Amino acid sequence: MSNSFGTVSIGEAARLSGVSARMVRHYEGLGLLPAVPRTESGYRQYGDADIHTLRFIKRSRDLGFSMEEIAELVGLWHNRRRTSSSVKRVAQKHLDELEQRIADMQSMRSTLAHLVHCCHGDARPDCPILDDLAK
Repeated sequence: MSNSFGTVSIGEAARLSGVSARMVRHYEGLGLLPAVPRTESGYRQYGDADIHTLRFIKRSRDLGFSMEEIAELVGLWHNRRRTSSSVKRVAQKHLDELEQRIADMQSMRSTLAHLVHCCHGDARPDCPILDDLAK
């Protein structure tokens, strides 16, 4: 099976990349995707490289990278003179942020589980959950 699509419409580029047509236009507007040629009637025409870039962006979004980080990664990806340390720096920073968010969420979960356990959940008005939230 060939990976060559020739030039395709925005709808087909969206389908092939797994990104909505609205997001394709958004990414193009942000400069993550270079301006694409248009037909005489004004329809965008996407090539293989565009679809590959859209897949790269989608995978980056799936991993939770911010749009700013994705812009940097796309730039590094297209820069043949990049160093892998530059790419690793971006990924490591994102990983560190994810680990902190996970730790924060685990702490919230633990606190909330304790409060739920302490609440009798009966007809009485006293509630340790509300007491804690009111602190």
